[in-house]
Amino acid sequence: MIEQYVEQRDQGYWVSGSRVSLESVVFAFLDGLSPETIAAECFPVLTLEQVYGVITYYLSHRQEIDAYLRQAEADFNAFQQVTNDPAFSRKLAKVRRDIQVA
Repeated sequence: MIEQYVEQRDQGYWVSGSRVSLESVVFAFLDGLSPETIAAECFPVLTLEQVYGVITYYLSHRQEIDAYLRQAEADFNAFQQVTNDPAFSRKLAKVRRDIQVA
């Protein structure tokens, strides 16, 4: 039986059976964190197997996921432009960074 580590739902990619986004794990990985550190310190709700599964999925679908991440960033930047409230935009950017690291 093949384990599915990533699922698409709510217009995004998620670690299967969790509330952890794929991009959160991928950004931690791209920042140089080891899978062991990601599982133990960043997302203790995930198993090491899940973290490796997500990284493997990312590496196997890198073009698709990188395009998704670029689009998400573009959507976020467009939203910031629309709000046109610098204080709100700073708070939103901080929350987004915190979510990516958490």
